[in-house]
Amino acid sequence: MKESLYNYIAIEGNIGAGKTSLSKLIASDFNAKLILEEFEDNSFLPKFYKDPERYAFPLELSFLAERYQQLKDSISNRDLFMPFTVSDYLVTKSLIFARKTLQTDEYNLYKKLFEIIHQSIPSPDLFVYLHVKVENLQRNIKKRGREYEQNISDEYLTSIQESYFDFIRQQTGMRILIIDTNEMDFVNKETDYQMIKEIIFKEYETGVHRITPK
Repeated sequence: MKESLYNYIAIEGNIGAGKTSLSKLIASDFNAKLILEEFEDNSFLPKFYKDPERYAFPLELSFLAERYQQLKDSISNRDLFMPFTVSDYLVTKSLIFARKTLQTDEYNLYKKLFEIIHQSIPSPDLFVYLHVKVENLQRNIKKRGREYEQNISDEYLTSIQESYFDFIRQQTGMRILIIDTNEMDFVNKETDYQMIKEIIFKEYETGVHRITPK
C-alpha cells in the first residue's frame, strides 16, 4: 500500500454515513492533513431544520463561503511533512444540497456564484462515497444525538442520496470510489477499518468503481 498514492482524498456520503469518522481514522493512521467541515458552528443550520423555506438560502451561502475559504487555505498551503490531505467533504456538495433546498431562482443565482469560485479550488485525486441505506443513516443520526437532526425525514435523506448519484453519473474526469458500508462498522471493528483502508489505497483508473466489501 502506497501512502502517497493520492495527494488529496475527499470522503463523502449522506448525513450520518460516517464520512467524518473515517476521515479522522485515516488522518490519524497516516499522519495526514485533515480538513473537516465546520458545520456545527453554523448558526443557520438549526434554524434551517425548523424553517427550511426561510433559511435555506442564507444557510447554503454560508456553507459555500466556509467551504471555499477552508479548502483554498488548506490545500493551497500543503504541509511537506504530511503525506497527503484528507477531507470529509467535497465542495460540490454545495450544489447537491442547494438543488434540494433552494427555489429555482435562488438555485440559479447560487449556481453562478458556485461556478465562479469553484475554478480556484483543486479537485481531489480520489473521491470516496460511502453508500449507506436510509434506515441505517437514521440509526446513525439517532445514535449521535444532534437535536436539530432528529426530525430529518426518510424522504429528505433519499433525495440527497439520489442527488449524489446524479452527480456521480455526470462525472467524466474523476476517480470515484463508491463503497457499500451497510454491513460494516469501521469505527468499532478494526478488521472493517483495515478492509476499508486497503480498498481506498489501491490505484484506480479515472471513472466510477463500485465496491461491496465481503
